Amino acid sequence: MATLIYSSIASLDGYIADEDGKFDWSMPDPEVHAAVNDVMRSIGTHLYGRRLYETMSAWETLDLTDESAVARDFAEVWRAADKIVYSTTLTTAATAHTRIEPRFAADDVAALKANAHRDLLIGGADLAGQALAAGLVDEIQLFLCPVVVGGGTAALPRGVRLDLELLDERRFASGFVNLHYRCVNSRH
Repeated sequence: MATLIYSSIASLDGYIADEDGKFDWSMPDPEVHAAVNDVMRSIGTHLYGRRLYETMSAWETLDLTDESAVARDFAEVWRAADKIVYSTTLTTAATAHTRIEPRFAADDVAALKANAHRDLLIGGADLAGQALAAGLVDEIQLFLCPVVVGGGTAALPRGVRLDLELLDERRFASGFVNLHYRCVNSRH
């Protein structure tokens, strides 16, 4: 059975985007980006909501000529993975290895986990919140930025209790911190 991982970059006060929908404050430096790449390396399938998918799809066609080695590595890993996008508005995918599903169905994701040969990554706060509420997420990896934004889109859902076991933590020179937890009550 594959592991379903929720990974996100968030402000210290727990937001993935500020009240204006901006997340430029969350751009990782090369050290943090390399750590994100390491998380992504084990992923066979990404599960996305429409908004995050549309943001991430830029990696499909990004000209990497002038990009850093860490950015080229990320693009290569991201492009190779399968993607499932949950959207009521998209009908076609803008990227390779991608299928569109009209709705998130917990039983379908549980079956996907049971049959996958590589880990799965879920992205987007709303979609991840649904998976967390359904007990499907096995691990949470948060990369916390040294910034407080005061409000916006929360990284974790309200009204969902999660018992967590700390698996690892890492401090970066830039002030970022990575917290890696196992969800004790997951359906794994």
